[in-house]
Amino acid sequence: MPSALPSVEVEFRDVSYHAIGDHARRLEGAPAGAKAPALQILGSLSLTLFRGETLILLGRSGSGKTTALKLVNRLLVPSEGQVLVDNRSTLDWDPIQLRRRTGYVMQESGLLPHFTVEQNTALVPRLEGWAPDRTTARVEELLRLVGLEPDDFRRRFPRELSGGQRQRVGVARALAADPPLLLMDEPFGALDPITRAALQREFLALQQQLHKTVIFVTHDLREALLLGTRIALLDAGRLVGVFSPDEFLRTATPEAAAYVAAFRLNDPAAPDDRPDRSTHGLSRVSAE
Repeated sequence: MPSALPSVEVEFRDVSYHAIGDHARRLEGAPAGAKAPALQILGSLSLTLFRGETLILLGRSGSGKTTALKLVNRLLVPSEGQVLVDNRSTLDWDPIQLRRRTGYVMQESGLLPHFTVEQNTALVPRLEGWAPDRTTARVEELLRLVGLEPDDFRRRFPRELSGGQRQRVGVARALAADPPLLLMDEPFGALDPITRAALQREFLALQQQLHKTVIFVTHDLREALLLGTRIALLDAGRLVGVFSPDEFLRTATPEAAAYVAAFRLNDPAAPDDRPDRSTHGLSRVSAE
């Protein structure tokens, strides 16, 4: 364990979240107008994210992964406890400024359909008042970085792109204003296996260049082992534990062991085939 850890970027301090009203009805599948009790989605979550690492939030559907992610950029507000970004409660941040300094990549990319690739990528820099020349240069830089030639793609609309190309534009848009923090909510989950594997490799290469602080949501252990410096396993709204990839494969914790057993059943050789990630962020940060 390093003698001095990097500074903390995000911290969950005993955070709970209870869905109420319309949110609870949607989660319960209740019809509009029906009463639904408050639902606890997260309970007493305490978790620290260090600057420059990729922390995976791993868990099955309904485990609270996306809820935890949305608490970071204040799309949701904790029912109890605090979420801190750069040592400030999210409630003390101006929500617009907080979101502009936090890149957000979601499944299906979330691109604006009536904007071109260039307009989608340039959205936050233009909102921040960047000069046109600087914005144009940044768009070109990022499109090349994610493997899209600007002259071929800048004028296209999302409907003219493949799924993998839309996800690349989504990553470029999230990085456009050079945010220190990147939130990724199953960004590759809807893609075919070949495209998904290609984008996972590209993400690793990008992270080795940019060293962003990343919270990455997935239910796929293979993806977690490949991309994460640490893995936070959630189950039914509670934190089971935080592990390095190697620790996850060895732990006797029942919830983690069930994931590993299924993983090895599907591909017994997979754990030995993970690439060397020694230059990727904080690959040896302790889970303690």
